[in-house]
Amino acid sequence: MEKENNHPPHSTIDFPQHFRCPISMELMKDPVTICTGVTYEQKNIEKWFNTYKKNTCPATMQCIESQEMTPNHTLKRLIQAWQNNGKSKSCSSSPVLAAKHNEMVSLLKTIESTPFKVSSLKKLKSIMVEIGDDMKVDFKKSGGVEVLIKIIVQILVENCSDFVAFRACEEAIGVLDQIPLTEEEEDQTLQLLVKPECIKSFTLMLQRGSAEARFCTVSIFQKMAKADYHWNHAIKDQGIEFFKSLLEIVSDEICSKASSCALQVLIDILDPSKKSRLKAVEAGGVSTLIELLPDSNKSKCEKFMFLIKLLCECADGRLAFIEHGLGIAAISKKMLNVSTTCTKIGVKILWLICTSHPTEKVLEEMLMFGSVKKLVALLHIGGSSTSRTKARVIKIFKYHANSWKKYPCFPSDLKDYLGLGT
Repeated sequence: MEKENNHPPHSTIDFPQHFRCPISMELMKDPVTICTGVTYEQKNIEKWFNTYKKNTCPATMQCIESQEMTPNHTLKRLIQAWQNNGKSKSCSSSPVLAAKHNEMVSLLKTIESTPFKVSSLKKLKSIMVEIGDDMKVDFKKSGGVEVLIKIIVQILVENCSDFVAFRACEEAIGVLDQIPLTEEEEDQTLQLLVKPECIKSFTLMLQRGSAEARFCTVSIFQKMAKADYHWNHAIKDQGIEFFKSLLEIVSDEICSKASSCALQVLIDILDPSKKSRLKAVEAGGVSTLIELLPDSNKSKCEKFMFLIKLLCECADGRLAFIEHGLGIAAISKKMLNVSTTCTKIGVKILWLICTSHPTEKVLEEMLMFGSVKKLVALLHIGGSSTSRTKARVIKIFKYHANSWKKYPCFPSDLKDYLGLGT
């Protein structure tokens, strides 16, 4: 959360507890005391009474009869004196870390009951960004993940109609993205994240969340995949909307970081799961990936082609590839132009297509869009790394060269090599 310009550098973290407003958890500038004896920042308690129409004390939840506020001049002078003395500047790193730890624990204790969840979660995220992994482990041991998940799944109860609950979910996911995931037995974080209600909330966030929330969500998915290769069982019951959301983020040209993250998540999901591939095909995955392929860089190109190969390993995927119309052209253009990996994958895709759907239209497109020319070139490239690919190319020609040999562009020496005659 942004700091006031007149505050010392550490004023939002390293200051006495009684200088803090119980609502915003920040240093008070204009402290006022209400009838319960609790002191708040004036603008925060006014918002509680007037905007939220509450008739309780936020700290104690005690019903009050009067909303009268009395300026706490003594406390204000103490705060000002503390600021002027600059005590926060002389603190060593250990007291600062201790103060951050205390603030983290304090936020966890009050965050579920406070109506100011969004501001509290922002404060918590700012702490998580600054602290080290040791304190993040302490956060998990203190039940922090459980607290965050309760907030995240609340959008299922509210059915996304409560804007405050939805914003709180977005902020909670942002905090959760700062937590490291491990496969250690004592770390139950992964087990909590793969629960159906949690995955469903993540899916809703992918569909309707802000750009930052969507990025944090796919980032969490990526960490889950790295921590547990078989985590994809958690998304087995998700419908095609889940995959549509991921594909939409993959297509995002504005946030390349989110796009790359979502792309890797798709690979982690689809590589081991044929059932998920069918859903991805139904979600329009083949068409989306083909259209993204022409303008992609080397890294993304290899991943796009790998995903297309995975989808073409199922019948529905191959059919979607053929029906697109530009699939063969897009694959052919990348072969021998990007990397050895792209070329190998391209040959495998063409092999899958022309062996399962050897229609006249498919074979003509392979000749017209340069696939055959690229395959011929591969036969003249040596090296052990291409031997398997070359063997697959030879099989393609043996199966389909009779359909191509009638064209004048088909190499005559290849006819002799394959024993096709004239």
